[in-house]
Amino acid sequence: MKSIFSVLQKIGRAFMLPIAILPMAGILLGVGGAFTNPTLIQTYQLNFLAEGTIMNKILILCSTVGSLVFANLPLLFAVGIAIGLANINKETAALSAVLGFLIFHTVINLILKFMGITPDVVSVDYLMQAGKSVAEAQGIKASYASELGIFTLQTGVFGGIICGMVSAYVTNKFSNVALPDYLAFFSGNRLVPVITILIFIPIGAIFPFFWPAVFRTIVKAGEAFSAMGYPGTFLYGFSMRLLNVFGLHHAIYPLFWYTPLGGVMEVGGKMVEGGQNIFFAQLADTTVKHFSANATKTMTGGFLPMMFGLPAAALAMYRTADFKNKKIIKGILVSAALTSFLTGITEPIEFTFLFVAPPLYLIHAILEGLSYMLMQMLDVAVGITFSRGLIDFTFFGLLQGMSKTSYQWILILGPIYAVVYYYVFKFMIIKFNYATPGREGAENKLYTKKDYQEKAGEDKLLTDIVESLGGIDNIQNIDACITRLRVSVKDETKVSDDNRWKELNAKGVIRSGKGIQVIYGTQAEIYKNKIRKKYNI
Repeated sequence: MKSIFSVLQKIGRAFMLPIAILPMAGILLGVGGAFTNPTLIQTYQLNFLAEGTIMNKILILCSTVGSLVFANLPLLFAVGIAIGLANINKETAALSAVLGFLIFHTVINLILKFMGITPDVVSVDYLMQAGKSVAEAQGIKASYASELGIFTLQTGVFGGIICGMVSAYVTNKFSNVALPDYLAFFSGNRLVPVITILIFIPIGAIFPFFWPAVFRTIVKAGEAFSAMGYPGTFLYGFSMRLLNVFGLHHAIYPLFWYTPLGGVMEVGGKMVEGGQNIFFAQLADTTVKHFSANATKTMTGGFLPMMFGLPAAALAMYRTADFKNKKIIKGILVSAALTSFLTGITEPIEFTFLFVAPPLYLIHAILEGLSYMLMQMLDVAVGITFSRGLIDFTFFGLLQGMSKTSYQWILILGPIYAVVYYYVFKFMIIKFNYATPGREGAENKLYTKKDYQEKAGEDKLLTDIVESLGGIDNIQNIDACITRLRVSVKDETKVSDDNRWKELNAKGVIRSGKGIQVIYGTQAEIYKNKIRKKYNI
C-alpha cells in the first residue's frame, strides 16, 4: 500500500510541471476570447477593440498563443513528466521525451498506413457512405488525431504520459552506463537517445493493435461517470478533497481534465477530449452559446468552498479563539483566508484545522461534494486553469458573461455557503473544544512566515528543515508541488515529529513509509530550490 502511495505521489508531483504552464495560457485565451467577442464590443461600445484595430489583433494573438498550448498538451506532458520523474540528468530526459514522442507517433502513422488507415478513410463522410451511422462515424473518427502534423491514433495526454514515463525510465537506467572503449562515445547521457530510439520503435509498432480497444474502454468509463449523474459529481468533489490530504489528487484530476474520462465532445468541427480541454476549446469558439456544464463538472464546484466557505471557516476560528490570542492569530487567518479567496490555494486554512479537528475536514469534504453537484444541476460552467479563486472566476466567469457561464449562481450561493461554513465550524469548535489556533491547549505556534524569518533567518530555516528530515544524507530526493515539499528519505524514523515541524511553521506533515510531505503553502517550491542549491542536490 505504501509503495502504491509513493508511486502515485511521485506521478502527481510530475504532473505539476506541465500543468503549471496552463494558467498563463488559459488567461491569454480567456482575455483574448472575451474581448474579441463582437457582442461584448457592441454592447459596451468598445470601438477600440473592434475588428481590424491594433488591440483586436493583439487580443487575437493572445488567444492564438493560448490555444497553441492546449493543442499541444500531449507533447508538453511528455516533456514535463520526463523531467519530473527523472532522478538525474533531467535535461537529457526532456530531449529523450521529445525524441520518443516523435518516433512514437511516426511509427504509429506508418503502421496505420500499412493497415490501409488514412485520414480520408476515417472521415465522417467516407464512413457514412460505407454504411455507418452518424454516431458510429463520429466515434471512429474520434479514435484518430493529428500530433504535430502526424496522422496518428488518438492517444492524447495518455500518449504524452507514456512517452514521458518511458523517457524518464531510460534516463534513470542508462545515464550512467559505461560502454567499452571502442563505444565510449555513446556512454552516459549520449546512450539515452540511442536507447530511446530502440525502445520507442516497437512501442509505436504494437500500439495500433491494442490501443483502439483501450481507448474505447476509457471512453466507456467516461460515459459511465457521466451516467452516474449528480451523485457521481458529488463523489468526485468529495473524493478529491479527501485525496488532497495525501497529495494524491494531482495524480487523479488530470485524467478527467485532459483525457476521455472527462468526456469527448465535438467543438468547432474537431473532437476534443477531457473536461478542461473542452472548456478551452469552447472558449476559443465564438459560436458557442453556453459552455458545457458537463465538461466543467470536475472544476466549477470548487468556487463556493474556496472563495466563500473556507474564508468563513477562518472567521469562525478567529471568533472562537481566546481573547488574549486573537491579535496573534489574526494575521495568520486573514492571510490564509485571502489566499483561498484570491487564488483558490486552500492548504493554509485546511491544514490549520485538519490535524486538530479531522471531523471538520470531513464536513468540509461533504460540503465541497455538494457544491460540485449543485453547480452541475444549475448548469454553471466556469472553467479554471489552476484553482478556483477570484482570479479564475474573473477570467472565466465574469469576463465571459452570464449567458455563457451562468456564473450568477456562484454569487448567489456563495454567501449561503459562507454562512453554513461559519456556523457549522463555530458550533463544532465550541461543542467539541477543538484546539484550533488561538484556543486554550492549541499546539500551533502562531508565527507568521515573516516572524520566523526575522527571528531565525531564512538560511537557518532551510538548515532546520534539512536537519528535521534526518540530515542531508537521509534525503534521497526532494521536490515540491504547489504547496508541499515532497521528500523521499532513506530512514523515515530520523524525520522529526509533528511538533518540531510546527515550530518550523509547517502547516502539516503527511507520512507514508519513506515518502514525506511537508505543507508549506506557496513557499514550498522556493524552499525546494534553495535547499537544492544550498546542498548541491
